[in-house]
Amino acid sequence: MKQENYAMLCDFYEFTMSNGYFKNDFYRKNVYFDVFFRKVPDNGGFAIAAGLEQVIDYIKELHFEEEDIEYLRSKGIFDEGFLSYLADFRFTGDIYAVPEGTPVFPNEPIMTIKAPAIEAQLVETFVLLSLNHQTLIATKANRIVRAAQGRAVLEFGSRRAQGAGGAVLGARAAYIGGCAGTACTLTDELFGVPAGGTMAHSWVQMFDNEYEAFKAYCEMYPDNPTLLVDTYNTLKSGVPNAIKVFKEVLLPQGKTKCAIRLDSGDISYLSKKARKMLDDAGLTDCTITASNALDEKLIRDLMMQGAQVDTFGVGERLITSSSAPVFGGVYKLVAVEDESGEIVPKIKVPLL
Repeated sequence: MKQENYAMLCDFYEFTMSNGYFKNDFYRKNVYFDVFFRKVPDNGGFAIAAGLEQVIDYIKELHFEEEDIEYLRSKGIFDEGFLSYLADFRFTGDIYAVPEGTPVFPNEPIMTIKAPAIEAQLVETFVLLSLNHQTLIATKANRIVRAAQGRAVLEFGSRRAQGAGGAVLGARAAYIGGCAGTACTLTDELFGVPAGGTMAHSWVQMFDNEYEAFKAYCEMYPDNPTLLVDTYNTLKSGVPNAIKVFKEVLLPQGKTKCAIRLDSGDISYLSKKARKMLDDAGLTDCTITASNALDEKLIRDLMMQGAQVDTFGVGERLITSSSAPVFGGVYKLVAVEDESGEIVPKIKVPLL
């Protein structure tokens, strides 16, 4: 994926420091920065690294346009030599990183950047925002996937994400964390994360009755359709109408793959009742999907209760990592090369 040029997506002090590096002739020195984190979200044992691809794409496209230079000039604080340097700027350093999807632990570097001082300094903001966001979501997704104990987990969170980028890249990160697919079409188009979906309650409401809504849908999409059965009454109308339509439309075509989705109510109770109704009707291949504000704790509880759920659709609590919405990755200078090429260690030591 070609990355938009985000050169100015940068904390302002990166420019003031870089201007100082230029005037003090530090910009010729190679420096080393490590990216690491100090605590796993939700007090988990490990995190899942993600966001590297976006960092690499950003680095490849990184340059300053004429209007960027003019904006910085308008501030009246930057050396003209520094602005000329930025006009010809390209990243020439090296990046070392763990592959995306790697389990990572506190205080170990997940990325190291070796580059001339200004180059290494100016990329800090984007590197952190990319790695922090996607590692956060991948880590949350992995916790949810492990709670599901082998049942598929789908990412359903686009409409609750923090902006378009949060939706698209969050779905990508969730896939890296172990989700089987996403509801976000753009993430599929850009990154090949399998996108899928069936119907909302509005589909059912558009028809005169639930049966007609289900029948029309199965006639259009007879290959493994999923019917949303909780628009009116899950057990009294939703599941019975789904069974009726599956038998009338799918079975005569020799198709047995189908599903129902539960999106409200007592998921454990409803799934058990629905499973029995489906099995008694001979629809043993029909699976059950559950959604509605799920997370790893609720899924774990459902599993302990013996809920008959085959697939979980997880939305806002995944795409926002609502239980721990910040990943605390940091970008710290760890070494500077002197004039002889010797690597001199550096460390920030907080006072107790």
